[in-house]
Amino acid sequence: MKITKRFRKILAVRGMGQVLTVTGGLIILCIVFGLLNPTFFSGRNIGNLLRQIAPILLIGIGQSYVLITGNIDLSIGSVVGMSCMISATLMTKGVSPWIAVLITMIACLAVGFVNGHLVATCKLPPFIATLGTMTIARGIAQIVNGNYNTDSIGEGAKSFRDFFYYGKTFGIYNTILIAVAVWLIFNFILSKTRTGRHVYAVGSNVDAAKLSGVSVVGTTVKVYLVSAFCAFIVGIITCATSGMGTMDAGNMYEMYAVAASVIGGVSTLGGQGILLGTVVGASIWGVLQNGLQFAGAPVAIRNIVIGIIVVVSVLLDVIVRTGKPKKWMKSK
Repeated sequence: MKITKRFRKILAVRGMGQVLTVTGGLIILCIVFGLLNPTFFSGRNIGNLLRQIAPILLIGIGQSYVLITGNIDLSIGSVVGMSCMISATLMTKGVSPWIAVLITMIACLAVGFVNGHLVATCKLPPFIATLGTMTIARGIAQIVNGNYNTDSIGEGAKSFRDFFYYGKTFGIYNTILIAVAVWLIFNFILSKTRTGRHVYAVGSNVDAAKLSGVSVVGTTVKVYLVSAFCAFIVGIITCATSGMGTMDAGNMYEMYAVAASVIGGVSTLGGQGILLGTVVGASIWGVLQNGLQFAGAPVAIRNIVIGIIVVVSVLLDVIVRTGKPKKWMKSK
């Protein structure tokens, strides 16, 4: 009886049903790829797989915050590229890696701040606002080192690279631990604090949120700051991984962020979703990419599969939230 009550309590959590469904899908994918290639479950591949998932989880967290408010952030991939290029350029110019990280964080948060105010204060459609800042951020990534990728950030940045990518703590790669730490912090904020309740309120009904005393502008700016911060972290990890700045870093990451979010049950219509689902969504993306690579599928096929899954996930969400099939049946 106690187990049944606990299970019902878990299912009562908003969005948990979708999470359990996609978790089942994730388990099936792992079994299929494991049968196709036994090395899929090797310790080395699992470690690499988790490091592949970590950046997608991080940008998925940022995009999830934005989507729950009923908005979207198309600039997230370009902010990753901007973060990578600014930090790498500063380090190649002799700036301390940790000072470079601080300056880069401020620059990325500035993009999030602008996004929030363009959407909430200036009332620009989020698609248009973040499309504009996406182009601007990518332009900054290109111009910061004179339209060239940077040279190697050098041996002086060894501690930086170890901390953000190569290093291990308790036998676990730091990249994975960073992703887990960021998830724990933002999951707590979203599920246990007033700020989190405001995020859901804005996404559920903006007018009702205003009447309840919620600052729509403040909440919207906060979620875009979260998105920019997560993109900043991913850009730093990308820089640490390659040991240099590349202008195309973060390319297509806005797609991956949306994929991790919507596959995990975050609604594109706002007001629904939990970050536990984002973990599962990012894991499905990582397992698909890794498993299809083991199966010898070309990159194009991997992208097509991910794209189809995203479209189907969003379509199912729209159907469930709006009840359109019922309307169609009645009209017939």
